[in-house]
Amino acid sequence: MGVVVEWLDAFLWGALVVLRVFFVALIFTVVWGLIGASAKLSDSAIARGIANAYTTVLRGTPELLVLLIVYFGSAVTLTGIAKLVDPSVKFVHIPPFWAGSLAISFIVGAYATETFRGAFLGVDRGQVEAARALGLTPAQTFFYVRLPQMWRLALPAFGNHMNSLIKDTALLSVIGVEEIVYVADRATTMTNKPFTMYLVVAIIYLGFVSVIIKTVAVLEVYANRHLDRAR
Repeated sequence: MGVVVEWLDAFLWGALVVLRVFFVALIFTVVWGLIGASAKLSDSAIARGIANAYTTVLRGTPELLVLLIVYFGSAVTLTGIAKLVDPSVKFVHIPPFWAGSLAISFIVGAYATETFRGAFLGVDRGQVEAARALGLTPAQTFFYVRLPQMWRLALPAFGNHMNSLIKDTALLSVIGVEEIVYVADRATTMTNKPFTMYLVVAIIYLGFVSVIIKTVAVLEVYANRHLDRAR
């Protein structure tokens, strides 16, 4: 127990990094999911094709490989672009924090795309037609009619995506993000107590997931409050 106390501050800072990655990636996940779902439901064959390719590739590729491809691929791409502007540039890369956040948001966003697509299809078509009959623009119909109702339907599955998102942050130690797995690796090297250190990491992640599950349950009750009043 004493050795854990010695590393408590490091685990605390690592946990804060996990939360930062989670909230940044969560925002991007919602963006990719909404864009992907809208593309899959659009009348454009090109948009549907791109969205289908996105979900197929990201869901069919191991998550660690996606992380490494985004991290190293972004460096190659940015360096190539920078050299076109200034040939003297040697190397440009995205910081590991942002590369990792984007990578896991791409991954979970592919699953969120399908969740949002199904939720949009679950919105009563009559309400959309009524909104149009009242003169609402497509944008107003989306934000005032479709999106609020879609969230209620998507929330249970999206809670699972949030759990996946928080757990995927454990992969970021591979690219040097100093989160709790990274801290546990360092602590294990110095104390030779891998079971203890990784058990601490497991407990921290279990705490994060428990908070997410409880939060989603509260949001579900709030989102469905009108159904309880109608009974």
